[in-house]
Amino acid sequence: MSARSVSVTGATGFVGWHLAEAFRDAGWPVSAVVRPGGGRALPEAVTPMPAAFDAAALARAFEGRDLVVHCAGLIRARNDAAFDAVNVDGTRAVVEACNRTGAALVLISSLAAAGPGTPSHPRREGDPSAPVNAYGRSKWRSEQVVRDRARTPWTIVRPCAVYGPRDRGFLPLFRLARRGLFVQPTPAQMPFTLVDVGDLSRAVVLAASSPRAVGETFFVGHPQPQTTAQILGTLAQVYGRRYVPRGLPRPLARAAAAIGDLAWRCGTKFVFDSGRYAEFKADGFVCSVERARALLEFTAQTSLADGFARTAAWYRDHRWV
Repeated sequence: MSARSVSVTGATGFVGWHLAEAFRDAGWPVSAVVRPGGGRALPEAVTPMPAAFDAAALARAFEGRDLVVHCAGLIRARNDAAFDAVNVDGTRAVVEACNRTGAALVLISSLAAAGPGTPSHPRREGDPSAPVNAYGRSKWRSEQVVRDRARTPWTIVRPCAVYGPRDRGFLPLFRLARRGLFVQPTPAQMPFTLVDVGDLSRAVVLAASSPRAVGETFFVGHPQPQTTAQILGTLAQVYGRRYVPRGLPRPLARAAAAIGDLAWRCGTKFVFDSGRYAEFKADGFVCSVERARALLEFTAQTSLADGFARTAAWYRDHRWV
């Protein structure tokens, strides 16, 4: 897929902001679909395009663009219906708008759409999907919308756990680690594939520029998985602290999930719920990154230590931590 101009959805969020910046730095004219009245928190030289999230409005926003990178979506919601209303229906509107304008599409999905994997049995793109929670199911259904409905060239990118400047997902762990506190959200030896947002952005630009990416799905992550203990141990090194692994008993995790579900029903967002507990019970979230290496000649190069150090410095400089 080769294009000269791009429109990014979700560019005021963590990953979308970095994608817009990466395309701009690669020389692409970049616009960003934003809510009417929004758009102040965009990278420099990215043009805001206010639009409602329906096919007609999006088609007007995409007019004249060769490529759309769809990154907007929910990562926390009350239930399947709430996720689908944004992640699935939103993708359907984007696909219809691309069909009307002829713009190619890159969908930013997630490893969660595929399901768990381990270092000995990493999840591969051709494996049957087995998402464990409502978020993963919504991302899988959004992928199917693209595969079934898109009439322009498309590519699906499945990032694994993404971290970096502007991220709020890992932020609580950084805040606690700075104080020498380490909350272990998953079992100590549970393995994960992670990726620095800069590496992910580079992969998406490559996918958008390569004819070999058309009609393909790619996992994007660092080739070396990390366990929970290794992740927290790296955080400890960044802040010069000592980390002693402490497991979270499953009954306590189950109780926390029940409290989280109740909080959602009462209209209060909670960091741990049954969706997170489903992830807690998995053997790991590890994927193979061989297809991206083979077809895109992409390999994530940022080590966890370097990426966490860069993220911690950004948090400090912007007073997030």
